[in-house]
Amino acid sequence: MVFFDINALSGSARSGFISTARGKLETPLFMPVATQGSVKALDPQDLTELGAEIVLGNAYHLYLRPGDELIYGLGGLHKFMGWDGPILTDSGGFQGFSLKHLRDFHKDGITFRSHIDGSTHTLTPESIMKIQANLGSDIAMPLDVCLPSDASYTSVSDGIETTFDWVERCKNARKGENQVLFGIVQGGIYEDLRRESIDQMISLDMPGYSIGGLSVGEPKNQLYSTAGFTADLLPENKPRYLMGVGSPEDLVECVAVGVDMFDCVLPSRVARNGALYTKMGRFNITSSRFKNVDDPIDIECDCSTCIRFSAAYIHHLFKAKEYLAYRLATIHNLRFVIRLMEEMRTAICNGSFSEYRKGFLDNYRVADEAVRAKEREKWLKSSD
Repeated sequence: MVFFDINALSGSARSGFISTARGKLETPLFMPVATQGSVKALDPQDLTELGAEIVLGNAYHLYLRPGDELIYGLGGLHKFMGWDGPILTDSGGFQGFSLKHLRDFHKDGITFRSHIDGSTHTLTPESIMKIQANLGSDIAMPLDVCLPSDASYTSVSDGIETTFDWVERCKNARKGENQVLFGIVQGGIYEDLRRESIDQMISLDMPGYSIGGLSVGEPKNQLYSTAGFTADLLPENKPRYLMGVGSPEDLVECVAVGVDMFDCVLPSRVARNGALYTKMGRFNITSSRFKNVDDPIDIECDCSTCIRFSAAYIHHLFKAKEYLAYRLATIHNLRFVIRLMEEMRTAICNGSFSEYRKGFLDNYRVADEAVRAKEREKWLKSSD
């Protein structure tokens, strides 16, 4: 089976198909995050109606609760959460970064203190592959060392050596033909270390490669340049997955440099706080200016929230702290991001991506950097 096919190029932007055991995925694509087997406030039918092709679950969190063996005994993660489409599971390597106050790196793996009950658990490359096999995801991620953007050169260098060892061990521990294992590139903001990590991953001949160690506090220009540098050095015939990136402007800029896959909690998380996306930028529906607005949030949006309800109604739900507010806002933001990917695929196929990118970025008002920093701090302190 051919795992990845490119069907169009527009500059460095690529449109293609990823084949999985549960069907083909069109790229570039965005994966809604179902950390604990659920996209908060939504059910699988909502995700299907939104146009989601694949969702992301987290092996670390599902191992802790309810337990990967329990899920295996109940028929696997797809059956457990009622989702028929493909699932990618993250390994828990990112939690080694975000839960730094609860973990310890060592040569054999990562030892965590559970954020649930304080119990101690060690993830090794072999154990994380067993957990992901029990979950039955279609794409698995290896255990890796993810460090903050200000990590020292020596720390990052040591990290890529450990990551290489862990990825190789994950590859050797993988069982079954239906679960694909990606490689993961680290190296922080250091180009020579990125290049070294890329060479290491390519030597393992993985079916796809994730770009890790970004969206961990670096400035936007550094994110874009490092993502582009990394993508340029990865094999053209393998999918490229940029982890943890999901703001609309970042998606457009990183598709422009050749990235194919994305995931992030951002669209759903900010939605639950009343921050909603439109082609003109992000705004907060709790503002008093929406109290009497009879139009939908976005008159161009085809999501069920915008088709059925006014901005005034969504404003009221948030002010009244009704749970329905979180559901309707999440539907809107995820549909916005998924539709953005659909539009970019069309533009790539038409050879007009450069024009699409310019038009989008000319009109889209980017969120204030201070606001984004606060959101990120909250994100790193919680699970989604």
